[in-house]
Amino acid sequence: MRIIPAIDIIDGKCVRLSKGDYDTKKVYNENPLEVAKQFEDHGIQHLHLVDLDGAKSKHIVNHKILEQIASKTNLSIDFGGGLKTNEDLQIAFESGANQITGGSIAVKNPETFINWLDIYGSEKIILGADATNEKIAISGWVEESDQQLIPFIQKYQEKGVAYVICTDISKDGMLQGPSFELYEKIIKQCQGNKDSNPLKLIASGGISTFDELPKLAEIGCEGTIIGKAIYENRITLKQLEGFILNYKNV
Repeated sequence: MRIIPAIDIIDGKCVRLSKGDYDTKKVYNENPLEVAKQFEDHGIQHLHLVDLDGAKSKHIVNHKILEQIASKTNLSIDFGGGLKTNEDLQIAFESGANQITGGSIAVKNPETFINWLDIYGSEKIILGADATNEKIAISGWVEESDQQLIPFIQKYQEKGVAYVICTDISKDGMLQGPSFELYEKIIKQCQGNKDSNPLKLIASGGISTFDELPKLAEIGCEGTIIGKAIYENRITLKQLEGFILNYKNV
């Protein structure tokens, strides 16, 4: 299971929110590159970079920070937040993103999202399936759609999606543990058939202790995104370094 720390950006600073509420913003570091380098120094190879200004503005905003991290580290970066047009996507990839995550776009403009899949392929395009009560939420989580989570994922699997980031919004930033049952349910029901890609589920939201990581791996999650637990020192970078080394040696 891949360990994927998160850096969320508002006004060029590394922040965290609770349940996606911008009013709960807490600044942890004013230099995202510094944070990214700390991750890399501890053997971490992946980064989930979220442009929260972009999510609110509905277009890419913090691509300069993406470019800075991509050019000054070897981290493999998945970038999301505000990607709505082909131009946004082009800017993200040209700025150094290895993958992009599309959430709201997959709900509001499925034709564009499917076109991205066709052009860039399933290794580059991640489906963001963020939900409240198993209903997809969009636009920086300020809107709830009428789409049910699992059918939403299944529909896009049939279109070629392999990677899915699922955040249970009620858990996000709360440090109360992830939605194990939800992830088990998704993996069980979205195993894929001959017409769709096998699911590579990335768990996100609520990670609070190191002991939760082996459980997520056991369930079958391909990766897990960790945010506030790192910044609040609930999980140390040393622990993550050890997990990655042990995983490599298995």
